[in-house]
Amino acid sequence: MDSATLAPPSAPAGAAPPRRGGRLALLVAGLAVLIVAGSAVHLTQGTSALDALDLLRLVTGQGGDGTAAVVLESRLPRLLAALLVGVALGVGGAVLQSVSRNVMASPDTLAVDAGAHLAIVAVAAFGISLPLLGSAGVAFAGGLGAAALVLALSGTGGAGVVRLVLAGTAIALAMISVTRVLLLLFAQETQGLYAWGSGALGQNGLGGVRTLAPVVGGALVLLLALSRRLDLVYLGDDHARTLGVHVGRVRASAIVLAVLMSAAAVTLAGPIGFVGLAAPALVRLLSAVVPGLHRHAALVPVSAALGVVLLLGADVLMRAVIGAQGALEVPTGVVTTLLGAVFLMLLARNVRVSASAAEPPAAGTRGGVTPTRFRVVLGVLVVATVGVVVGSVLLGDTKLLLGDVVNWVSGQAGPIVTNVMDNRLPRVVAGVLAGAALALAGALIQAVARNPLAEPGIVGVVGGAGLGAVTAITLIPGISFWAQTGFAGIGAAAATVLVFALAARGGFASERLVLIGFAVQAATQALVTLVITLSDPWNETKALTWLGGSTYGRSFTHLVPMALAVLVVVPLLVRARGELDLLSLDDETPRVLGVPVARSRLVLLVCAVLLTAAAVAGVGVIAFVGLVAPHAARALVGRRHARALPVAALLGAILVTVADTVGRTVIAPAQLPAGLMTACVGVPYFVWLLHRSRSR
Repeated sequence: MDSATLAPPSAPAGAAPPRRGGRLALLVAGLAVLIVAGSAVHLTQGTSALDALDLLRLVTGQGGDGTAAVVLESRLPRLLAALLVGVALGVGGAVLQSVSRNVMASPDTLAVDAGAHLAIVAVAAFGISLPLLGSAGVAFAGGLGAAALVLALSGTGGAGVVRLVLAGTAIALAMISVTRVLLLLFAQETQGLYAWGSGALGQNGLGGVRTLAPVVGGALVLLLALSRRLDLVYLGDDHARTLGVHVGRVRASAIVLAVLMSAAAVTLAGPIGFVGLAAPALVRLLSAVVPGLHRHAALVPVSAALGVVLLLGADVLMRAVIGAQGALEVPTGVVTTLLGAVFLMLLARNVRVSASAAEPPAAGTRGGVTPTRFRVVLGVLVVATVGVVVGSVLLGDTKLLLGDVVNWVSGQAGPIVTNVMDNRLPRVVAGVLAGAALALAGALIQAVARNPLAEPGIVGVVGGAGLGAVTAITLIPGISFWAQTGFAGIGAAAATVLVFALAARGGFASERLVLIGFAVQAATQALVTLVITLSDPWNETKALTWLGGSTYGRSFTHLVPMALAVLVVVPLLVRARGELDLLSLDDETPRVLGVPVARSRLVLLVCAVLLTAAAVAGVGVIAFVGLVAPHAARALVGRRHARALPVAALLGAILVTVADTVGRTVIAPAQLPAGLMTACVGVPYFVWLLHRSRSR
């Protein structure tokens, strides 16, 4: 069993371990001291020239009206928001972990934050004005829908640690993609919501806290009333049923209340990452030395207190390091996400995992693919690729005919056709190259990691490349494309080295690789937000376009890195196709047959990094191609990589090219990023894969 999976507590729920009260009381007292001390320090931080003595005079009734106004309108609301949000996230995460019996469950990994954020941005984008409680209701609906979908895919039996992270990451990625598109298309209506989307504690007065405090308080009281039933459900469904507990009703009620608290936190301060994961996970680690802490009557309030400590500490630390003025621009959620990502990496390194290989759920043809079938499939895909390329060249805001293309090739086209072709053809070729590169990278990662649900983004390559490119775009005015590509490559390489260095313990087990990759991806996204929020609005739009994945403005010069990467990697893959088949099975078989496992895995991962970094540098961040194309290829021609790799490359090229064509045609002259269109295809397919693999 994974150590990240929540095992039932060793002591029965009704037992009373000796000397339980002393350690628990000491822990509660320590957390209370930290909260009081942190609150006192927090009130002394701000842009106004008020120090601790001024606040002391205000408490004793000697402060002036100016001091009172600053404290009551600015500092106190921010402090109370931190307290309320910390309680909501700490309790929400603890309850979600209990009902799923999974220490990786949280508002982040269950996509609750992403769903709530998308719902609020969508309402703002379409010009709908709602009161604060109405916004909380919208956020609740979005968060509950996301959590229900993720839990339905991952299960609640406690055995799906990696499955939960994969499902939550995929659903959250899709929702984030749609959110970014709304931010781009409705920039005027959603102004300011990008930074808020990473969690900002700044408040305009006490109105928000007064409105949402009863919501959080009421949900907390109801959860405490359910604590005894949650203890029994946590021990096991069968055990709880024999004691008369309606497991489904208790679990559903707990999830609804936990999501309600998370939605209130998102409405008040935006999605603040990892507090809901780290706080209850730390409490569960402490339960090994604090008897009685495993019971929900203690677990829930202690998780709330630790959530406050983490969030308050992050806000105090941020304002101490970058100053109060800088803290007005940098979301607090960036700091919590970075700290939480470090915690998740440390947690993932200690996860005990199984070395058994997973059967790819998309491998519907179990090896029995005839050469004739392979040739037919390959021929059909080649014809389809040519047809898609031709159609993509002809379609767009300006429609062309085949005769126009022939005239352009022969140099006899008019200026309008020439201008359209000079701009459109590089975009089409960019889509083909990027799709093929991402599909090949996905196939390599799935084979080497032996994780059929992995894709380039899960190992941090996409996040690292995106961070490098966005940093170059926003901080270096007029940077050349080659320098920008270099930054993307450096970021991808750094993120990948970090992930695989941390995952090396235990031989690159796929579960550990996924968990650490998820943490690195989250950290890179937080750093991207930090870079964007500190830059000017024009760069924000440009960076958001990049993160959405687009071929807009591509020229043939921009295609050189992708073309070189494909030309370098493909011959290596032709030679390594047999090794890939063996590595995708287990570690022992290739060793027995003389394959140097460590060296082969390293070379193949370097190839995947090179392909992904080149694709991100060329067209930005495009999700799910590295997942969908390899799975579809295995379903068509089986698991042998000599056949699956070329089919996957063609499918990836078709997918990205079609996505880009649709994106620049459906709302022309405006455009939708290709990344959104691939997400629209990729998410349903991914959901189907998870459902199918779970049913097996």
